[in-house]
Amino acid sequence: MSGKVFLIGAGPGDPELMTLRALRMLQEADVVVYDRLVSADILDRHAPGARLIPVGKAPKCHTVPQDRINDILAKEARAGLTVARLKGGDPMIFGRGSEEAAYLMAHGIAIEYAPGITAAQGASSSTGVPLTHRGLATSVQYVTGHRQADKVLDLDWKRLADPDATLVIYMGVANIGQIAMGLMTENLPGSTPVLAVGKATTPDERRLVSRLDKLAADVREADLKAPTLFIVGQVVTLYADQTVTNLLEQAHG
Repeated sequence: MSGKVFLIGAGPGDPELMTLRALRMLQEADVVVYDRLVSADILDRHAPGARLIPVGKAPKCHTVPQDRINDILAKEARAGLTVARLKGGDPMIFGRGSEEAAYLMAHGIAIEYAPGITAAQGASSSTGVPLTHRGLATSVQYVTGHRQADKVLDLDWKRLADPDATLVIYMGVANIGQIAMGLMTENLPGSTPVLAVGKATTPDERRLVSRLDKLAADVREADLKAPTLFIVGQVVTLYADQTVTNLLEQAHG
């Protein structure tokens, strides 16, 4: 008898931002295979008696390779169990959910999805900075600031350097200097405002207001770590508290 896999987006960290569907699936699962960024408050909502399997990855430290994660999901489902694959944010936005789904479908294993609020939306709601705003940004682009196996970051800088759009950068802390330079090379002004949000929607959330030409130095000085999201564009001018929550001013206060 074959079981099934629930591919669940846990949201950006605050348990209240989980969808009802995601919560229901988590509470129906016999086994929970979860990532490093899933908060304890969310994980604690699993069904009594459910078995927990951590498979978290950290930058340059993949303790459980993706192939092994795929095998775990398939093995547990083949044993007739309902498996919750619990991921932070939305599993279909830079979460490798589609890769896992393709593997499972190729092995005849049923999948159901629960989308999650992605980190960009979480950061927007917690800071009050919109991703689009009439007169400031008519579109929004999501991009990853990291390549698999630390490959060259060969992004389409010309397309991304759109002054009429908001650019949201995931997983970009390590490469933020290169990213800022790439955007400025394609004539995005160095004065473009940037809001960096670390651990968005959690009690440990940190914020940094900067500008593109000073961003790399400010991130280093503030010692921002992953997971940190960067919102680049004129929408950042709408941030209502640019001084009190500036990490550099806090550090020097």
